[in-house]
Amino acid sequence: MILLLFLAFLIFLIIGIPIAFALGLSSMVYLLFSDIPLIVIPQKMYAGLDVFVLLSIPGFILAGNLMNAAGITQRIIAFCNALLGHIRGGLGLANVGASMLFGGISGTAIADTASIGSVMIPAMEKEGYDKGFSCAVTATSSTLGPIIPPSLPMIIAATMTGLSVGKLFIAGIIPGLLLGLGLLGLTYFISVKRKYPKKKRASLMVMVKSFYQAFWVLMMTLLILFGIIGGVFTPTEASIMAVIYALLIGLLVYKELKWAQIPKVILDSAKMTASLMVLVGFANLFAWIMTVEEIPQLIASGLLGFTENKFLILLLINILLLFVGAFMETIAALLILFPVLLGVAVHVGVDPVQFAIIMVMNLVIGLTTPPVGVCLFVAPSIGNISLEKITRAGFPFLLVSLIILLLVTYVPEVSLFLPGLFYD
Repeated sequence: MILLLFLAFLIFLIIGIPIAFALGLSSMVYLLFSDIPLIVIPQKMYAGLDVFVLLSIPGFILAGNLMNAAGITQRIIAFCNALLGHIRGGLGLANVGASMLFGGISGTAIADTASIGSVMIPAMEKEGYDKGFSCAVTATSSTLGPIIPPSLPMIIAATMTGLSVGKLFIAGIIPGLLLGLGLLGLTYFISVKRKYPKKKRASLMVMVKSFYQAFWVLMMTLLILFGIIGGVFTPTEASIMAVIYALLIGLLVYKELKWAQIPKVILDSAKMTASLMVLVGFANLFAWIMTVEEIPQLIASGLLGFTENKFLILLLINILLLFVGAFMETIAALLILFPVLLGVAVHVGVDPVQFAIIMVMNLVIGLTTPPVGVCLFVAPSIGNISLEKITRAGFPFLLVSLIILLLVTYVPEVSLFLPGLFYD
């Protein structure tokens, strides 16, 4: 029966059905050929959605969309350009820097790729940068979004396991910064080697002005992060505070957000939230069927039967997750695999918070991994290049990402140092 479940799931994916509905339809096929009544479908879907912290997701999505409508992308890019533009390959460095700052607003890699890429890829091409390089920098640096808080995948991970959202948010700061620095270093190295252009150093006045424009964006991330860590408000309340903050900044400070735009922003945010919640509901049903079939126990016993060496187990899990991340949407993979693999990781002595960061990093790196990494399709569509070209150009960036992943995997303090300071 379990073969029927996976076979149906693969067939639905191959014929182009969205992953949320592929999960739901394959689960229905399984139930139709089993003795389990179909009433479990709404029951298990509702059980997956009936979690208080999930209420924060529509708030964060709406806050991010409001800030986008207020023109934050251009301001972040202008600030990074003023700061880094005079260095060799300055536009490439500004691209990565903008992703580091923008990630704290969007929380998603695809939003980062589309928003930053639509501005930076044409600008880099105009300045003489190779198209493949421009698209590769944009796609790879977009993986910073789900790691640097706030992060939608980390909210999902916390929802399933009872981990603290605040702990996961703060645990992602150092790994996110290390990944950003690694990508900055590689971008600079390639830019020097290829003699990419640099601009005239910005004046102090320009730098101060651009910082002031970006300051309000940075404050939103700090408001969310320290509000949760300090116990001022819950993640759900933080998301509402973020919406209020985004409205005030967009309407009164930047003055680019118009009242007439707000209904459309709310509608778009509702659509994004609905699609995500459908995914959560169907994934919970799919995961429940896997539990009934004792798949988690089979995976755990298979891994632990092969070896109980902590380092080898983590290596095997990394390989599995990188493979899954290249084919499956991040949140869907989290919902299905995180509870399964967390038990194995804890058994060999891995801290649950560290493992959550490892899992999120693996899956978002998969977004830039061939053959179907989503960001590998978004960036080339903007730059009008082939998948083959961005894959070749992105290989060095993928290698750096994997090195940082191994560092996070085998040096626990990289992800546990800050949570230890604030929570222990």
